[in-house]
Amino acid sequence: MELTHEFEVPASVAETWAAFTDVESVAGCFPGATVTSVEGDSFQGSCKVKLGPIALVYNGSGTFLDKDESAHSLRIEANGKDKRGNGTAGADVAATMTEVAEGRTGVTVVTHLSITGKPAQFGRGVIEDVSNKLLGQFVDCLAAKLATDEAPPPDPEGEPLPEEPTRPAPAPQSDALDLGATLVPVLLRTYGKQLAGALVAVLLLRWLLRRRH
Repeated sequence: MELTHEFEVPASVAETWAAFTDVESVAGCFPGATVTSVEGDSFQGSCKVKLGPIALVYNGSGTFLDKDESAHSLRIEANGKDKRGNGTAGADVAATMTEVAEGRTGVTVVTHLSITGKPAQFGRGVIEDVSNKLLGQFVDCLAAKLATDEAPPPDPEGEPLPEEPTRPAPAPQSDALDLGATLVPVLLRTYGKQLAGALVAVLLLRWLLRRRH
C-alpha cells in the first residue's frame, strides 16, 4: 500500500536534511526503533512492537538508495522480519524537503509499505490512521530536537543577546511501539457505532433473560 504524508518543521532545509540523513539520530524519534550499526549508506536495527499481550521484535536492515543533497530528496529501502516468524515488514520511503518560509521546511514522505502477519489483519484504513498518529508523534519529537540543536548567533558587538524562549527537549521515546494504545482510539473511532450497537443488543438480551427468570 502507498501512504503519503506532508508536514512542516521549524528548521532550515539544510538542518532538516542533516537530521534526516543522520539515521541514528532520527530513529530516536520513532518509538521502539533502535539502530545497531551504520556502514556507509546501509544500516541495521530493530523495532519493538507491542500489540496487546503480543510482543513483536522486527530485526532488519535498510539502505539509502538515493541521496540528492542539491534537490534535498532521498530514498530509503528497509526490510525487517519478526524474530519469531510472526510476519515481515518492508518499506520503500521517498522524502523531499522544500523551504516554505525562512527557517521552515516542508517535508513530503511517500511510503510504499508491505506487511504480513498479525499487524496486516487491521486493513488499510486502520493502518493509515495509525501511521498518521505515529507520524504526528515523530514530527513533534523531530521539531523539538531541531529546535534544541539550534545555536544562538554571536553578537558582533559582544553585547549579550536577549534570551529567547526555547522548545523543551524532546521527550524520551518508549522502548517499544505500543500499537495497542495507538489502535484502541482508532478502532473506537472507526467501529464505535457498531460496537455501541452490539453493546446495546447484549444489554437488552440480558434484561430480557432476567425478566423471563
